[in-house]
Amino acid sequence: MTQLIYLDNGATSFPKPEEVYTFMDHFYRNLGVNPGRSGYDLCLESGEIIDATRKQLTKFFNGTDYNRLCFSYNSTDALNLIINGMLEKGDHAISTTIEHNSVLRPLFHQSEYNGVEVDYIPVDSKGFVDPDDFPKTFKSNTKLVIVNHASNVIGTIQPLKEIGAHCKKHGIPFAIDASQSAGKIPIDLEEQNLDIVVFTGHKSLLGPTGIGGLYVREGIEIRLTRAGGTGVRSAVRTHLFEYPYRLEYGTLNSVGVAGLHAGVKWVEEKGIENIHEHEMQLTKMLRDGLKDVDGVTLYCMDDLTDHIGLFLFNVDGFEALNVGTILDVDYNIACRTGLHCAPLIHEHLGTAEIHGAVRFGIGPFNTEEHIDTAIQAVKKIAQMRTAASH
Repeated sequence: MTQLIYLDNGATSFPKPEEVYTFMDHFYRNLGVNPGRSGYDLCLESGEIIDATRKQLTKFFNGTDYNRLCFSYNSTDALNLIINGMLEKGDHAISTTIEHNSVLRPLFHQSEYNGVEVDYIPVDSKGFVDPDDFPKTFKSNTKLVIVNHASNVIGTIQPLKEIGAHCKKHGIPFAIDASQSAGKIPIDLEEQNLDIVVFTGHKSLLGPTGIGGLYVREGIEIRLTRAGGTGVRSAVRTHLFEYPYRLEYGTLNSVGVAGLHAGVKWVEEKGIENIHEHEMQLTKMLRDGLKDVDGVTLYCMDDLTDHIGLFLFNVDGFEALNVGTILDVDYNIACRTGLHCAPLIHEHLGTAEIHGAVRFGIGPFNTEEHIDTAIQAVKKIAQMRTAASH
């Protein structure tokens, strides 16, 4: 069987670095007990890995207090904690039309069932928001601005520093969904005026699925929306209010944390800038190889400045799903088709009514050979369309 060409790194990175597999196996075999619940040596050693990962990620995002780095199951889980814990009836929130459903759906529920007003800042034809649109939308009851740092559909990187400056000036909490960006491009809470960073472990941080989290700057209030075990001060009848316990419930996915620890270490050793440069060189190769192909439509690919390595396209005369099937069956290329859990940006692109588009997600282990094969495959599919029309 021909070796798989994996171009679905926007969904999850694959493969993981060998160091991630090795460290997870070592951790679970040797330290796989419940961390922080007892005082025996093995429990303490397991807890040390958890604390080390909190410190590692706090430094990674340029935070100041590692106790405010809280783990969750993924970014969707963390985003729900934020949105449901910071908004209530009568509040106003602002987001964008480039968001993933992990933001859109909790906001919709707050709007539909809890009386929260929500405004969505549109993107321009290139896929970017205008930072100056945000203060025009601010109200006296605006309690949260939340923005997708890098689009999971078209890969555009939003101007966080400028948006954050407006929020800071008006005292409005600013949160970002860094699901696609964390591990690809630098994130700096201080430099970019951020209050909350939400991340997932299984994408560009190169960890496993089932682990993610958020960093919460001091002074930001998130109400408790859940309650449960923490392993600490068990006689207290209410859930604990101090961080990290405030936003963590029950037994952590400790082997997931261990895998995330190894993934972040790998990213740091390789260098975010080096990883990003490699992925963008391959993205440019894709763009240049397909931009002039008759019947192939590219979306927001004219200028790759402020982009991550995601590539969106369609082939005229083919459903995106069918293109993905041909790429899989005939060329052993794995990709993602459809609406990518982000319906508003597809409405903006005009692809919602044609059932979405085809997305290639570039990762650190992709090669020029992979990209060349993908280019030739798409060209042949486009030629099938031309031949059929004759």
